[in-house]
Amino acid sequence: MCNLIGREKEIETLKRLYNSTQSQFVAIYGRRRVGKTFLVDETFKGKLTFRHSGLSPVDDKGKPHLLKDQLKHFYRSLLLQGMKKSHCPTSWGDAFFMLEQHLRSIDNGKRQVVFLDELPWMDTPHSGFITALEGYWNSWACQRSNLMLIVCGSATSWVVDNLINNHGGLYGRLTYEIKLSPFSLCECEHFYKKNGIRMSRYDMVQSYMIFGGIPYYLNYLDNKLSLSQNIDTLFFNSNAKLSDEYDRLFLSVFKNPDEMKRIVEFLYTRRAGYTRMEILKGLGIHEGGALTKCLRALIAGDFIVKYVPFGVSTRYERYKVIDPFCMFYIHFLSGKGNITPDLWASGNQQSVISWRGYAFEELCFNHINQIRAALSIGGVNSTISAFTIDGDGKEDGAQIDLLINRSDNVVNMCEIKFYNDDFVVTKDYARVLLRRQNVLAEKLPKKVVVHPTLITTYGLKDNEYCGSFTSTVTIDDLF
Repeated sequence: MCNLIGREKEIETLKRLYNSTQSQFVAIYGRRRVGKTFLVDETFKGKLTFRHSGLSPVDDKGKPHLLKDQLKHFYRSLLLQGMKKSHCPTSWGDAFFMLEQHLRSIDNGKRQVVFLDELPWMDTPHSGFITALEGYWNSWACQRSNLMLIVCGSATSWVVDNLINNHGGLYGRLTYEIKLSPFSLCECEHFYKKNGIRMSRYDMVQSYMIFGGIPYYLNYLDNKLSLSQNIDTLFFNSNAKLSDEYDRLFLSVFKNPDEMKRIVEFLYTRRAGYTRMEILKGLGIHEGGALTKCLRALIAGDFIVKYVPFGVSTRYERYKVIDPFCMFYIHFLSGKGNITPDLWASGNQQSVISWRGYAFEELCFNHINQIRAALSIGGVNSTISAFTIDGDGKEDGAQIDLLINRSDNVVNMCEIKFYNDDFVVTKDYARVLLRRQNVLAEKLPKKVVVHPTLITTYGLKDNEYCGSFTSTVTIDDLF
């Protein structure tokens, strides 16, 4: 366990299921590169009876891996892990029967752990994979009290549709499901310390705004370089290691990667996102059902989120991008021409400054529980949303970054500011803040009071206008 950071709850659950006296069928899913495979390999080091990972959807030359490729690869895994030489299976039914026979031949009564990684990749078109998996589990595996089947997948929508919400032969067959989340800021800090990476919390926050707490990406950081040097090396220099990751990410998760990227990149053009009708119009899509399926898959994969802005009907629910890595890539690399190799080290471009503001907002949404704790409202029921104030011709419009609507008749109106020093409230900003507070108050019941709240990097500078905020949350509170 020494190589794992965090994941205490997941490890405890997997151990408990391993030590049970019943058959177990466990699905672990989550964003690609989040550490699903590493979690299983480390938790069950030396205890895996059979381990197999599906082939990626395409090979290095862009040629798709077909059913025969997946079956040949599965057969080789069986041979490498002790099965007697036989014949290459011609169907998934045949392949799972071979696995069954192999497990029978080596069964000594102890717990047998079968780990099938990247399960969605095995389900090539017209392969009959799901039917074969149903037969394997329902006809044999579920009756083996010493068998534990663990499956993983980065194509989250596939796992949800075919395993968790299956209405056929696998309906209700999963005994446990684990959705693995990215590291929190606190877990990232542990990772940096363990790997000898010296970094201020200010830079840790910026790192999170780029990598989103994905362990695979953090492993690329060189402890001999500063954060700025690392970013330029990984994204903007020639032969940058992560310059192609965006395309690989969509290609590995979706069967229609170009269409999915098109939707995500359109949503990124507006911070508050778009309604479904606006997406249809903006992209020129005429088939609403196809868009609905794409949006559902993007939500399941944590690329985007669906939300209802404060004070509007659910008919106007919006979709917006939330994946930090995608936001960073789209902002700086997608569709761009010549890339400045030292873009980040120079540090003062307007594009970097504008990105920081947006990215820090999303980081705060990802750490809403830490914000609630800092405000001492962790035990108070609350909902979060955003609020857009439209201009009226006389006054400019504005967007309230984050609203925490509490059951104790208080709404925290949160202003989110990423600064490299204490935030200063000027006379003009105090006036803007008061206007936003008054407009919001008009939308609330009379019994509810608005608490202007600042979420920023280092804190609030003491001056005659600092009383505009009732409370302040800093980045230290987010760790």
